[in-house]
Amino acid sequence: MNFTTFQTKVKKKLNNKFVQNIGWLAGAEFAIRIVRLMTTVVLARFLTQYDYGLAAIVLTTYEFTRVFTDIGIGAKLIQAEPEELEDLCRNAYWLCWVLYSGLFLAQAVVAFPIAWFYGDNNLILPITVLGGVFLITPIGVVQAILLRRENRLEIQALNQTLVQGSSNLLSLVFAILGLGIWAIVIPQLLVTPLWVYIYLRNHSWRPSGKFRKEKWSEIFGFGKNVLGVELLKTLRTNLDYLLVGRFLGIKELGIYFFAFNAGLGISLSIIKSINSALLPHLCSMRQDWGKMKQQFYKSLKMIGALIIPLALLQSTLAPFYVPIVFGEKWIEAIPVLMIICISAIPRPFGDAASQLMIAIGRPDIDFRWNIIFTIVFTLSLFVGIQWQVIGLAFTVLIVHAIALPAYTIWASRYAFNRPH
Repeated sequence: MNFTTFQTKVKKKLNNKFVQNIGWLAGAEFAIRIVRLMTTVVLARFLTQYDYGLAAIVLTTYEFTRVFTDIGIGAKLIQAEPEELEDLCRNAYWLCWVLYSGLFLAQAVVAFPIAWFYGDNNLILPITVLGGVFLITPIGVVQAILLRRENRLEIQALNQTLVQGSSNLLSLVFAILGLGIWAIVIPQLLVTPLWVYIYLRNHSWRPSGKFRKEKWSEIFGFGKNVLGVELLKTLRTNLDYLLVGRFLGIKELGIYFFAFNAGLGISLSIIKSINSALLPHLCSMRQDWGKMKQQFYKSLKMIGALIIPLALLQSTLAPFYVPIVFGEKWIEAIPVLMIICISAIPRPFGDAASQLMIAIGRPDIDFRWNIIFTIVFTLSLFVGIQWQVIGLAFTVLIVHAIALPAYTIWASRYAFNRPH
């Protein structure tokens, strides 16, 4: 291959909108990770294992509540035909206000039984305060979705960089000031107005007319399976935290939570970036199944090229960088961290299969698959916890390594090897 041919191929790849979007989002995540690394180091040195345990419970509660924001609003607006888009946007705007306000109240109420479950009243106020994010977010949700629909993911990248970077820097400062668990909670609330402002500043859509609800059933009818899938994913992501905190103790949960965040944080950020770019990319090719198939398999290759070397490198180097960067008190978390790093490898392939099912209009299939996977995963965790946190980490790795590649292969064959 001569240089001119190579240069042409490289230029063609760089002109691919999906590659550009991945580049924007990955670049944003890289910038965020630099700041987050500094923050993680400071938090690891200034927060106790007990503080980390409390943070795990508070953030897990928030993630469970937040998943109910994804009732299909985003998927429906991205997939909608141009002539129905404006009407759907107006309905979606008011639906967001009703939904998010209800979620704030739900999180405030659920804080009390959670504190009772773990036997620690220090959880009540942080859980309630963090729910305040839901009272600000609806202002910019529709604009954020429309920017994704238009493939203007450089705005999302900018937003992530500024918002997450600001949040991490505030956490760093608050941790040094000795605020403990509040060093994690307060920054997330403070940066939400910035998240809203950036999306409002970069998209011209604004709500018009009176309160609208006639399309709510249509939005939820499309999105109920999407919601089901996201709820099951969130359950799987956080179930091991719940089990460790309940059966092994909050200190042990702090160790396990640290291992997950230090080991899986970078990989999950990249996976999230890929998912954000993949759905609108696939939806834009629904009229050409051959092109969609080609681009989907190219996406899988790109995922492998990004995730596999990163996960292997991070796992291999963990014994060296953990005591130096985070402090010797986290040495006992190294074996768990190494295993969890490897478990990142199959995750984006399973997520890509889920995005494919949504793009071809079959989120119901993805929902049924996730029910089966969640049942298997849950039963496996109850077995793995018998060997403490190390057994739980091995269980997470084994189940993901077997189930997710199998689903990816099946989903791609179902989507592309059937009559259209």
